[in-house]
Amino acid sequence: MDMTRTSTVLLEGLKDSQNDQVWSAFARRYGPILVGFGRRLGLNETDAAEVAQETLVRFVEEYRAGKYDRERGRLRSWMLTIARTRAAAVFRQRSVRGEREGVTALVNLGDEHTLTQIWQTERRQVILRAALEELRSATKTNEKTIEAFELLVHGGCPPGVVAEQLGMSIEDVYRAKSRVSQKLREIITRLEAEYDGES
Repeated sequence: MDMTRTSTVLLEGLKDSQNDQVWSAFARRYGPILVGFGRRLGLNETDAAEVAQETLVRFVEEYRAGKYDRERGRLRSWMLTIARTRAAAVFRQRSVRGEREGVTALVNLGDEHTLTQIWQTERRQVILRAALEELRSATKTNEKTIEAFELLVHGGCPPGVVAEQLGMSIEDVYRAKSRVSQKLREIITRLEAEYDGES
């Protein structure tokens, strides 16, 4: 199972505690978002990964216990609540140890709008990475074309520098950008639709 399974199919599959394949797909889909979310809250890499894992496990436990009702709230909101609680526990521990950032972070955890924006930003990043990965593995797009796009768009390199670095003409660099942008838009649109159940 890959990350393109819908939220509904994933959730139904999670009811079966023996279905490791569904758990893996669920963790691949939401784990990176939660890790990025934790890092943006100020957690270090280890704490962010731990909070992400704890959030996924807790969500699945609550879902299997019948506590999560899609009619009463979105999957994103449910996970945000769990992640915020877990992150707050980490910051409280820091505060007890006298670490200043623990107190500051606790104050910021109450801003629902900011937390939702962080989630959405991380979700976009995860979808973009997945789309680029799919573009590389499932299409016949030339690697140099993708590299030109990444250097130009993500790296912020001027077209002349990209052309020189990759041995292309400036016209080819712009063509590469256009071609990759179009294919990425198609893939991203499809991947975003897969998350619509929780957005």
